[in-house]
Amino acid sequence: MSETILSIRGLTKNYELSRALFQSKDVVHAVEDVNLEIREGETLGIVGESGCGKSTLGRMIVRLEQPTDGVILFEGEDLASVSKKKLRGLRKRFQMIFQDPYASLNPRRQIGQIVEEPLRVHGVGREERQVIAKDLLRRVGLDENAYEKYPHEFSGGQRQRVVIARALALNPRLVVADEPVSALDVSIQAQVLNIFKDLQKDLNLTYIFIAHDLGVVRYVSDRIAVMYLGKIVELADADDLYESPSHPYSKALLSANPRMGADDKRERIILKGDIPNPINRPAGCAFNPRCPKVQEICRTDSPKLTTIGTRLVACHFPELISE
Repeated sequence: MSETILSIRGLTKNYELSRALFQSKDVVHAVEDVNLEIREGETLGIVGESGCGKSTLGRMIVRLEQPTDGVILFEGEDLASVSKKKLRGLRKRFQMIFQDPYASLNPRRQIGQIVEEPLRVHGVGREERQVIAKDLLRRVGLDENAYEKYPHEFSGGQRQRVVIARALALNPRLVVADEPVSALDVSIQAQVLNIFKDLQKDLNLTYIFIAHDLGVVRYVSDRIAVMYLGKIVELADADDLYESPSHPYSKALLSANPRMGADDKRERIILKGDIPNPINRPAGCAFNPRCPKVQEICRTDSPKLTTIGTRLVACHFPELISE
């Protein structure tokens, strides 16, 4: 059993929205009371509809967003409470890859300068920076000529390879990837995903992989957390979740994922209504206005994330799983 590299307890993020002078403020509950443990060398996938809080969760983990409450324990350090000065030194141990590779790169700088920038910030000498940068570009499938080119000279897939190389420049232990292939053509996605897997094997990386494409998440993940309206509603091994989802939301989400073959007998579940307003969350279970199995207790009591077999589920009436 691998050691736990990241432990998250009660992680919460609220945003206050001012309405008018001298009036009360609305509060957006973006992430609420998330608890996770991530083991060294694994890939944890996080899925959910747009607006469920998965990107906010990823940004809090790397402290691009300050949590409202909770603990982010990474290698013995609580990232939620460390000073900015100490956080700067810790950043080389965890990195983030963003959705849009072009927006992540400075168009006025050469690729070599972009990949070397983290090394320069952390005091690595010029010659050593060049050696490391060229090696990383080779690892992600770019040739030596890439070093002196500019971002606009590359395709979307090539730019994302540059972003991956930059994220790995300081040899981090944890990488948070936020929709890293969603902006790429389908034909390129598989190549980039294979780069992620190869690098993980070679460098013993730990990934948090955020995506809305269920096929992509299954391909790269060991475990998957399903989020709904800021909360985790199910956490299970990837294969177990896809074969037999336990939470009604997980089941509906996965029913929309296309499968090949005539033996696919899954019922397509169409959820009615919209995601509730994160400012005025419904009482009880947040999913109850859309849940096909809703009962009275769901409207009054919020279910806790509890163990069922080898998974965690937050539901009063989960699907029975034989595990």
